[in-house]
Amino acid sequence: MAMTTENDTGRINQKKRTRMAIVGACRELIRSGATVTMPDVARLALVSEATAYRYFPDLVSLVNEAFAGLWPSPAQALAPVADSGDPVERVAFACEFLLRGVLASQTAVRAMIAATITRPEQAAIRPGIRFGLIDEALAPLNDTLDPVRLTQLKQDLAAIVSAEAFFSLTDLARLTPDEAIASLVRTAAAVTAATLGMPRDRGDSLLPPFITPCK
Repeated sequence: MAMTTENDTGRINQKKRTRMAIVGACRELIRSGATVTMPDVARLALVSEATAYRYFPDLVSLVNEAFAGLWPSPAQALAPVADSGDPVERVAFACEFLLRGVLASQTAVRAMIAATITRPEQAAIRPGIRFGLIDEALAPLNDTLDPVRLTQLKQDLAAIVSAEAFFSLTDLARLTPDEAIASLVRTAAAVTAATLGMPRDRGDSLLPPFITPCK
């Protein structure tokens, strides 16, 4: 039976510290809104770029692990509406929560999207934050809505409650971030309301306070 020596233990601990330094540097860049690239992360972590790549084969896997320590769980995120049984209100809140987070860390989100567009096989390791939020928001419907309709609603919302939709509105439609968020919150609420047989303008009362509903 192999014995673990003091040198082996030291090497293991050093590897852990190096990995933590790399992830910590990535999180610091994300929080600051700075550009997130492997060379930038390595420089901040005080390691070589080659060392960073030994721990993380690509930027997507690194950003994915860094995000894991930055975002709350879906239940924690929706805590302010935990007592609400209104799926429309919960979806509107979840949509704005996600998009505010995307806005705050958009350089990292853009880098991850860009990487997975050029290498679609990496898309599977992107953090599926939107899906957890949507599931939590629609939890009151689990025992009341037909499973097929519920699945379809979740799929519809996944196209709306997303960084890609947000960047399409800010980059291509030239909306301000606040306008883009309001538009997507309104759309997500309207889709949810329509699926549940409510008036489509049900979501207007749930818009962020800085936006006047369009009539």
